[in-house]
Amino acid sequence: MSGSSEQAYTTNPGDTLVFENERVRVWSMTLPPHGMYDFHQHRHDHIIIWPDTGTVEAQELGDSDWPLQQTAERGYVAFKTVGTGGPMTPHRIRNLEDREVTHYVVELISETSPSSEQLPVVTNGRGSALDTRTGKPY
Repeated sequence: MSGSSEQAYTTNPGDTLVFENERVRVWSMTLPPHGMYDFHQHRHDHIIIWPDTGTVEAQELGDSDWPLQQTAERGYVAFKTVGTGGPMTPHRIRNLEDREVTHYVVELISETSPSSEQLPVVTNGRGSALDTRTGKPY
């Protein structure tokens, strides 16, 4: 998005900042049963940590459906390269569980990404992050 019609979206990837120093920012995102966290953007490469199980889906700005699915087993960790080409497309997340779920986002704020472009998520195998349109990691 560019130009004067560009809308600003929060760059807070969670509802609570739990730690910050000159190298990292750590956020928690707690979603109530079937709750949603509204549109936000990621500007930094980051790590996502799920201490417990959970299933969420995401919708990118402009999509009519929710094609991005993340399923976490206990201890799921994912690394997302945002790259230097700009922030990720704004997206929102909703909880598919009948219970509250919490995950953590660790933003790597002190170093420039080594990649010029966004790369698919890399995980520890204790869950998945799939684009249901392509069947591939997002």
